[in-house]
Amino acid sequence: MFICLIADYGTGDPAFAEVAQRLTGLLPSSQTYLLSVPPFSTLATGFWIAQLGLNPGPEERLIYHNCAPRKDDSEPRPDNEGEGLTYALLPNGVKVVGVNAGYTLSFIKNQVKALHIVNVSRGGSQFRSRDVFPGAAAAIAKDDFSLLGTALKPEQIPDPPTDRVAWIDGYGNIKTTIPASSIDLEPQTKVVIRIGDVVSDAVYSDGTFDVPEGTLAFAPGSSGWAIAQGEPVRWMELFLRGGSAWERFGRPRVNQLVTRIG
Repeated sequence: MFICLIADYGTGDPAFAEVAQRLTGLLPSSQTYLLSVPPFSTLATGFWIAQLGLNPGPEERLIYHNCAPRKDDSEPRPDNEGEGLTYALLPNGVKVVGVNAGYTLSFIKNQVKALHIVNVSRGGSQFRSRDVFPGAAAAIAKDDFSLLGTALKPEQIPDPPTDRVAWIDGYGNIKTTIPASSIDLEPQTKVVIRIGDVVSDAVYSDGTFDVPEGTLAFAPGSSGWAIAQGEPVRWMELFLRGGSAWERFGRPRVNQLVTRIG
């Protein structure tokens, strides 16, 4: 089984090794890939759950995610209690187990074949993803669904925002949560984009490299996935030929507002 561990521990944080070690001990034949998202970024977590889960990959796959800001209740938290664990089954058979917080399930909520609360403790450890949740995730990976509880409805999960920075890749390209289907422009149309306090001209392109060197492009990017009915989902991206869109916009953070003002 291929396990994708998505968490906000931080790149190189030994917490990844601790959780991966626990999962491998419970699923000895598995291999684990680690993906670090920014602290408390349920938006990036949800985006990558969908991008990795709804696209082709190994037949036996588990996405195990942990991004738990503990913002479901502002009162003091007894016994380190936080948001609860959930299980989702994607149309291609990929199993998703992790904390239901913020936007973690928003990008997949209308695609799932099953969506349930998992009956495990919501507390018991500050490090629940290592000490409390792996046993339940491993059981579900082995098709033991005895811990599944109440079914969740898609309307209980927030919709993903359609105007945010979703990710910045290694080239400085800015992936957004603006659906490509929401843009109705002719290629080479000039647009004006604001992120934070920075405003920049850009050119709408329907092809990734169909702009001159040094030009900021606003175009359907490489991220997206097929859905059961309708056209595949694609997301708009900002990229600078020969440079970094991230630098152009003053190094914005994931979840910052992206506004088209012209």
